Amino acid sequence: MLGARPKFEGGHEVALLRGGDALFPAMGEAIARARHTVWLATYIFHDDAVAQTLALVLAEAARRGVQVRVVVDGFGSKTTLGALRGWMGEAGVDLAVFRPIDRWWRWFSPGQARRLHQKLCVVDADIAFVGGINLIADRNDLHHGWSDAPRLDFAVQVKGTAVAEVEQAVQAIWTRAKLGHVWRDEVASLARSAAPVARARRLMQRMRIVRPHRRASEQAAQPPVSLAFVVRDNLRQRRSIERAYMEAFQHARERIDMVTPYFYPGRSFRRALVRAAERGVRVRLLLQGKIDYRIAGLAARVLYDELLAKGVEIHEYVPAYLHAKVAVVDEDWATLGSSNIDPLSLLLNLEANVVVHDAPFAAQVAHELDVAIAASRKVLAPPYSTGWLAVLRRTFVASVAHWFLRMAGINGRY
Repeated sequence: MLGARPKFEGGHEVALLRGGDALFPAMGEAIARARHTVWLATYIFHDDAVAQTLALVLAEAARRGVQVRVVVDGFGSKTTLGALRGWMGEAGVDLAVFRPIDRWWRWFSPGQARRLHQKLCVVDADIAFVGGINLIADRNDLHHGWSDAPRLDFAVQVKGTAVAEVEQAVQAIWTRAKLGHVWRDEVASLARSAAPVARARRLMQRMRIVRPHRRASEQAAQPPVSLAFVVRDNLRQRRSIERAYMEAFQHARERIDMVTPYFYPGRSFRRALVRAAERGVRVRLLLQGKIDYRIAGLAARVLYDELLAKGVEIHEYVPAYLHAKVAVVDEDWATLGSSNIDPLSLLLNLEANVVVHDAPFAAQVAHELDVAIAASRKVLAPPYSTGWLAVLRRTFVASVAHWFLRMAGINGRY
């Protein structure tokens, strides 16, 4: 069953940011101007010079009285937590860790497969940054070291009514992470409260990712860019991002361009792409050419024969590592965010995308993708033969995905 449909609202200003080289200065300047609040969520908060600079900007904001709350993933940032606490803790930054792995037995919890993969920042409830860019230098790869070329990645800067939704999403994840760390104190506080039921309800509300209520005056003002903020969680919005993609594919008339580093979609998603190609839509996929995880590269490539046979174009990005999660459909639909097109992102991780209905913005994104595809290697034939060895590879990948999802508590066909 698919999740809720994206709810679009006008009144937004959006700016496309390519890579950390564009995102980090814009985010840093916004935090340096902050007067009231900063909320930040990320999978990786590294300890290189770029990340340290942002950590110190956050710390300085906290020292001048801004409420700064940061939540990082316990796996993605597990090696840098000591440095982060040192840089930000004494300044008063309230750092929370989502599903920490600080005890050996935590590795065996089924919930550990469900990671915080969102990359979000909101400053003064006025400006938000949403995308796929972790807080690590563009040319620094955790597994392969430093490179000359920056990885391909994107974020978007947003102003408008959706900023409140982004802020509420970060608040909810920060609260879940904080409650997981200090749940005994919360329970004791509830027990001592004069109105424990009401307090418990408020706490549960803070933990849910919901759309804030709009005043009639806010709903009436609808200037230029129409945008929806879409999250994938493990509560009520389990397939919202997947649904946004598939509805766009079903209505596509001319083009579908999609970029993702990790590509292993379920049957329904693949079917939507294939049907679009069969009715004459030009479907282009930009996937990894420089492979960072061998199993991820194998998972994508075992699907090539199926997709190529139906007219889907496949290109592999070779100038650098690919990390972007972006798509454009026709002339006025674009999405970008943190969600890959694989079981981890579509079924397990906490993800966040923006979906934009705006022809100028879609044209800007399409131009970036055209440039990236032009620099890529077009796949003309499946990399694996169509014999028994290809069947064996595909069966192996499907078995690994099946086993992993069952371990994480996901049942049914993917």
